[in-house]
Amino acid sequence: MALSLGWKAHCGLLLQAMRSGGVLLFPCGRCPWRGAGSFLDPEIKAFLEENTEVTSSGSLTPEIQLRLLTPRCKFWWERADLWPHSDPYWAIYWPGGQALSRYLLDNPDVVRGKSVLDLGSGCGATAIAAKMSGASRILANDIDPIAGMAITLNCELNRVNPFPILIQNILNLEQDKWDLVVLGDMFYDENLADSLYQWLKKCFWTYRTRVLIGDPGRPQFSGHSIQHHLHKVVEYSLLEPTRQENSGLTTSTVWDFQP
Repeated sequence: MALSLGWKAHCGLLLQAMRSGGVLLFPCGRCPWRGAGSFLDPEIKAFLEENTEVTSSGSLTPEIQLRLLTPRCKFWWERADLWPHSDPYWAIYWPGGQALSRYLLDNPDVVRGKSVLDLGSGCGATAIAAKMSGASRILANDIDPIAGMAITLNCELNRVNPFPILIQNILNLEQDKWDLVVLGDMFYDENLADSLYQWLKKCFWTYRTRVLIGDPGRPQFSGHSIQHHLHKVVEYSLLEPTRQENSGLTTSTVWDFQP
């Protein structure tokens, strides 16, 4: 399942599946908002540790270690359908998340003493960067429970205290008050982009929440009407490994959403 072939094709199918929107991935009656430690199922923990590589190279944030799928991992080269769990979006450190994480680490005043929601957290790098920079309250959100386990492991790697993880489509829930919402690489689908746009506008106008978006210039983002409400904060040049994994994208930008 070489990522350059099998996984890129398979991820395209995942994008199709995700267009249907809100899926509660925990059974009815089971609370989806859990402490990070509660995600460490021993068998899946062992599987993730065996089939990912701890790395801090090739990204914009060498001070953050992450468990990722790399060319030294068996499943990088296997057929995508042999992966026994949900598609491992969390196992790639996407360029929008890299830009957000770099920005928070370089500008800790943005999050110090504040509440932060990391929407579509994936590997958890941006939430970890917020924690390292002094955020007072953090919630990492993703729809994949395996991502919750990966985030927990990545917290341990970086010796940060675990934070709550919500495994549910948060766009379907009543909004909570946050000082800052961060989201990277979430504008990959037109329908999802529209839903995010409306949700973020409501969040901004209801609570005056600041919203920072990380994106490397995907067409669903650069061609969306949200562009009329963005202020460029900073643009980063991506390192070569990230460029190769993302079809030659060369930069990633942090945007301030100001509707």
